[in-house]
Amino acid sequence: MSLPIYVKIVEVGARDGLQNEPTLVPIEIKIALVEKLVEAGLSVVEVGSFVSPKWVPQMTGSSEVYTSIPKHEGVSYPMLVPNAKGMAEALAAGVKDIAIFAAASETFTQKNINCSISESLERFQVVMEQAKAHEVRVRGYVSCVLGCPYEGDIAVSKVVEVASALYHMGCYEISLGDTIGVGTPLKAQRMIDAVTQQIPIEHLAAHFHDTYGQGLANLLAVMQLGISVIDSSIAGLGGCPYAKGASGNVATEDVLYMLNGMGIETGVDLTQLLLASRYIADYLGRSPASKVARALMP
Repeated sequence: MSLPIYVKIVEVGARDGLQNEPTLVPIEIKIALVEKLVEAGLSVVEVGSFVSPKWVPQMTGSSEVYTSIPKHEGVSYPMLVPNAKGMAEALAAGVKDIAIFAAASETFTQKNINCSISESLERFQVVMEQAKAHEVRVRGYVSCVLGCPYEGDIAVSKVVEVASALYHMGCYEISLGDTIGVGTPLKAQRMIDAVTQQIPIEHLAAHFHDTYGQGLANLLAVMQLGISVIDSSIAGLGGCPYAKGASGNVATEDVLYMLNGMGIETGVDLTQLLLASRYIADYLGRSPASKVARALMP
């Protein structure tokens, strides 16, 4: 069994985790959460997104959150950007790392951003040109890689097609998302095997939701193939406004506990991470979805 020596954890709780919350989280709470995540040693903390507040109200004030957080050396603070308008807002805020998002499902793409997959990729060409002109790094997301809430099973060839398009546009990393958490280990491995025929595995990340309790198993399965970048969300927060039934991302605490137990380095401190988990869970008035947090928190 081959496993990576070091895994980079990409923390998505402040964006992907909070975007589906029913009540607005104040800007000052988001800022404090990001700071606590950085204090835990996370080197990539996704902060928010420049999407229309009409469609994702929870992301209101993302620009203010970004400009207000202290920027620490060696830490990146990516912002999700859906189109040229969002890119203009990102540049105005001084953002240096962005993420763009596509999907391997036509129906999900229509529900999510009201266009086809090909149209979404055309929109991102404009964003990429602006990013290159301003030396902004771009990460790419592909949703529904192991299943879609509207179409069911997704052809692996479509995942390869969309991921390759983003990579060849210039995305330095492609995050492959099991948006509704329906994947299982062998299915996840077969998907990674197919994508790596077109994209080097060092440029891929796993973004798995835990709807059916398969998140950690799926992560271990793809780590055995060489995946060394994992997206996760503090306290297991998450869900998707356009994916009915999708529960939270795999919890960062659970991922870290697993990696620590396997002797894999991350640079993240579990004790400090649990403090961040308690902070946001207390604010939201509920226990964290993370089993590790529930077991270790006093």
